[in-house]
Order: sequence, then structure tokens, then C-alpha cells
Amino acid sequence: MSTVLYITAHPHDHQTSVSMAVGKAFVDSYREANPQDEVIHLDLYNLNIPHIDADVFSGWGKLRSGSEFSALSAEEQAKVARLNELSDQFAAADKYVFVSPMWNFSFPPVLKAYIDSFCVAGKTFRYTESGPVGLLGGKKALHIQASGGIYSEGPAAEVENGHRYLRTVLGFVGITDVQAIFAEGMNAFPDKAQAIKEAAIAKAVEAAKSF
Repeated sequence: MSTVLYITAHPHDHQTSVSMAVGKAFVDSYREANPQDEVIHLDLYNLNIPHIDADVFSGWGKLRSGSEFSALSAEEQAKVARLNELSDQFAAADKYVFVSPMWNFSFPPVLKAYIDSFCVAGKTFRYTESGPVGLLGGKKALHIQASGGIYSEGPAAEVENGHRYLRTVLGFVGITDVQAIFAEGMNAFPDKAQAIKEAAIAKAVEAAKSF
């Protein structure tokens, strides 16, 4: 049995959002093909994700200096403990499905906050004399991204920073098998928007069967 984290970074649901509609089609198809697997939905807009702030840095510093967890302030304890929970959950999973829209050439900031929660030295990567090494090798990920224009290819691909960044950071922690489904061009070609959406959904349904 595999554990799949279904990570969505959109404030809307599948009825309004194209990326969420494609994501739902994928996860529904995946569950049908893999009924024994556990799929955990992480709705980042309704998840407690502490930002790495002064409390977190202070708490980490105290722990590194040898202080007991009880020596941390209440704020430090709450944030550090929650970040530990998120990073432990991420490291323990086998597969990852990220769903996000493209906003201003990237993804919503809540996804960056989540990424920061699992990029933890000693847990998802480690430092060596020859540089950092990812610790999550052998796992796989899929990124579903929707955008109004075409950014997966052509001249505009140079300014696409959502999927490129996610692929880079996943590779940093050792996840090099990163697939992608792009639902793109709905605003550029409004007369084809429904067909674009349906094509992405069909691709997601098929991809889920072998993911």
C-alpha cells in the first residue's frame, strides 16, 4: 500500500477552478485504480502552515544549542511542532500530487509556505562534503497546473516559474520522477477553453492509472 499526498493550492473547488477539476479527475481515477492506497488531501488554504519567522528561527536555535523543547516559548513550540508534523508527513509519503493555478508566472504563496515546511536538513535532504543530497529518492510526483496562456512551451516558457521551481525543489529533496499535466490557454483561446479543460481531464484520468 502506498500513501499519496494530494496537495491543492487553490481557494476554489473543482466546480470553479480548472486545475482543481483536473486534480479531482486524477485523484478519483487513481482511487479507482488503487483502492488499497491511502490518499490524503492537504487543502493548503485550510491547513495550518506556519511561516518561517522569528519565532521559528528562535525555536530552532534553542533546540540546536541543546535546550529542551519545553524551554521554547508557547509560540515557538506551536510553530516548530507543527512544522515537524508537516515535514514528517511529507517524508513518510510515497507519492505526491500538487495542484495549483499559475498566478503571476508562479503559484499561490501558500504553496511556497508548504514547500518551506518540508525542506528540512536531516529529514528530506542532508549536507555532505560534496554538497546537499536529497533523501527522498525513489518517490514520484505529479504537478497539475492551469494557466490562462501557454507557458509549457514556446517563448513564454522562459517566464514560467511555477512548475520549474516545484520540479527543482523536488529534485533537491531527491524526487526526480516529476510528471506534469498542463491545462493552459483558456484565456488566450476562450473559444477552445472547454475543449482544453476536457482534454486535460482526460489526460489526468489516464495518467492516474499508471501513477
